[in-house]
Amino acid sequence: MRRLLALAALAAVPVAVLGLFFVVPVSGMVARGFWPDGEFAPDQVWEVLTRDRTLRVLAFTLWSAAAGTVGSVGLGLPAAYVLHRTALPLRRGVRSALLVPFVLPTVVVGVAFRQLLGAGGPLGFLGLDGSATAIVLGLVFFNVAVVIRVVGGAWEQLDDRPGHAAATLGASPVQVFRTVTWPQLRPAVVSAATVVFLFCATAFGIVLTLGGSRYATVETEIYLLTVQVFDLPGAAALSVLQLVVVLALLLVAGRTRSTPVVRRPATPHRLRRSDVVPVAVTLLLLAAIAAPVLALLVGSLRVDGAWGLENYTALSTTGQRDALQVSVTAALLNSLRTAVDATWMALLTGLLVAVVVTRRSRSRAERRTRRLLDGLFMLPLGVSAVTLGFGFLITLDRPPFDLRDSPLLVPIAQALVALPLVVRTLVPVLAGIDDRQRQAAASLGAGALRTLATVDLPVLWRPVLAASGFAFAVSLGEFGATSFLAREDFPTMPLVIFRLLGHPGELNYGMALAASVVLAATTAVVVLAVERLRVTSVGAF
Repeated sequence: MRRLLALAALAAVPVAVLGLFFVVPVSGMVARGFWPDGEFAPDQVWEVLTRDRTLRVLAFTLWSAAAGTVGSVGLGLPAAYVLHRTALPLRRGVRSALLVPFVLPTVVVGVAFRQLLGAGGPLGFLGLDGSATAIVLGLVFFNVAVVIRVVGGAWEQLDDRPGHAAATLGASPVQVFRTVTWPQLRPAVVSAATVVFLFCATAFGIVLTLGGSRYATVETEIYLLTVQVFDLPGAAALSVLQLVVVLALLLVAGRTRSTPVVRRPATPHRLRRSDVVPVAVTLLLLAAIAAPVLALLVGSLRVDGAWGLENYTALSTTGQRDALQVSVTAALLNSLRTAVDATWMALLTGLLVAVVVTRRSRSRAERRTRRLLDGLFMLPLGVSAVTLGFGFLITLDRPPFDLRDSPLLVPIAQALVALPLVVRTLVPVLAGIDDRQRQAAASLGAGALRTLATVDLPVLWRPVLAASGFAFAVSLGEFGATSFLAREDFPTMPLVIFRLLGHPGELNYGMALAASVVLAATTAVVVLAVERLRVTSVGAF
């Protein structure tokens, strides 16, 4: 009982944070959907869900998510093999380059594809600008790194001796893969595909930038109903539907997530003639990922058909015809300050959660409690950022928690978005520390703080830095929740970029390109620095 009380005391702070800033907003959103006028009215929810536009939006959401998943898995599997099973030259650099798109701000990805596929762009002749195909390409660009990391991490740990034995008995490479490798790899592939489908179905910035209102998903429809139509009950009804579907997908992902039995992690082998096709696919994927980024960079340096830095020097202004209330450089400082606040919030909460769920359980009740807490703190991953921001908007607007004018409102929302990433980065590391080391330190007279300093911190400091970097990058580019919550006079960079795209004028568009390059470069530097720590974030997916 004493240990349960200590566990409850340690978990009290993160539970209170989650209750106030997650459970209350989500509950308020559900209540707004089913009790729009204070009375239970499920018929209104049904009316929203059976509208012709809602059905079209739902159909496009499922189609685009399925297409994005197929594309991500189809391109990610060969790359996962090449980058985790072969000694490809510059393998670490290629891995890092393929990871960057996943943490790029989604609005930057949208702008990059508009520049690549739009009129005057390198691939403008294909006529894909503003099409459903462009949205799917953006989703694949953003999510292929998930497949590479999740499947590659599992593939890297497969013992290659059974495959060698099958090959010596006359099995072809295809037969070895089908009969030996695939049965062991399938859980990781299914888990990755499920998570990618989830990310595609809840994509916001990419779909809104590339599709507008013509190609809306459930995620963007919630935003449009709230901001443009002011149909809050309708938006709440869609949020409830999305919440149910996303939680079901997370349950499937949790059930299929599996780590193969590790007997002897394979040493990467030299490239063979049979590796020509996967290597070619990997190099083409690298080129495809570089293309929109390069198009974005080149477009930002072109002014009136000539090379110049005018788009960058204009970032200190409010744009053509005062398209913005503040300059882009001021918005960048806002983003950096907000991301710093969100990072320390997510890191402190995530550390407490990781400590709570990884300490050794000595009873069935304690074990169940820790398991429940672990699942509880993963709930923010099951709610889209748009839904979370909408929940903040309609619940944290009255005393004693009227935070509408608080400068901490946006960082809190961004911290909740980054929290599952921090927890899933730290939990595997803390769980891997042998509890007997802590017991030995305690038996030698070390107190709790001394034990933490001598046993945990030497192992934990690099993952903590990695978690901080990922949380900072995610917060810096967060667009969904921030689009609901940021004040007009205190916008972040993603919001400024989106507003510049919505205002006519060549200078505004050029500034949007330049601002996207600055934001992408800042995020990439953070992610590449984290990658240097050699801390894998597979668990975060």
